[in-house]
Amino acid sequence: MEKMPYQPELDASVLPVSSGESVVSTDWQKRLPVLHGKQVTLRELRATDALSLFTLLTTEEVARFISPPPSTVKGFEQFIAWTHQQRNAGAYVCYAVTVQGFDTAIGIFQVRQHDAHFTTAEWGFALGSAFWGTGVFKESADLVTEFVFDVLGTHRLEARAAVLNGRGNGALLKMGAVQECVLRRSLIRDGAALDQVLYAILEDDWRAMRAPVSARARAATRVH
Repeated sequence: MEKMPYQPELDASVLPVSSGESVVSTDWQKRLPVLHGKQVTLRELRATDALSLFTLLTTEEVARFISPPPSTVKGFEQFIAWTHQQRNAGAYVCYAVTVQGFDTAIGIFQVRQHDAHFTTAEWGFALGSAFWGTGVFKESADLVTEFVFDVLGTHRLEARAAVLNGRGNGALLKMGAVQECVLRRSLIRDGAALDQVLYAILEDDWRAMRAPVSARARAATRVH
């Protein structure tokens, strides 16, 4: 999702967001369930995340292959409010990524629907460059894909990555995404029209990839 669905020109219509504590819930349209990994926790975005996201996601190395993120802290506050509105409408999900021992948002994962029932969805992500190559992406992506297929009920999860974005393409391939085609001149960035690769992960393929791991876990349980 290198072109973010958020539109800054709609900022005037967004509502303020509470910065209260996250809660675990299965009714994701009211509040996102908290997703826990070994080194990361994914939670609902809060208005107080605006400063860290502005600091980490507006650097050239992070933003060069995505549509321009908000250019001010206030803009990120408005973006966060918009994500809550869209989640409440059942059309979009955005998680803040935090690392163990800290509650600071260091990146985001977004998922938006392509149809009314989330049968087909598109995801995208951005992490502060200090956390690249640390395993944070892979663990976060595993949690998000599990949420997408098990909770949202998605059957096809798409992603777009600029052909020139080697890191983004590599990350998607590691997740088992399959390259389906090249979308020519489909991303406008700094006045240039960039080609993008369209990737997809199918629910059946995702479950098949997980099956051997589950089988080994059951076997280990039986041994003990």
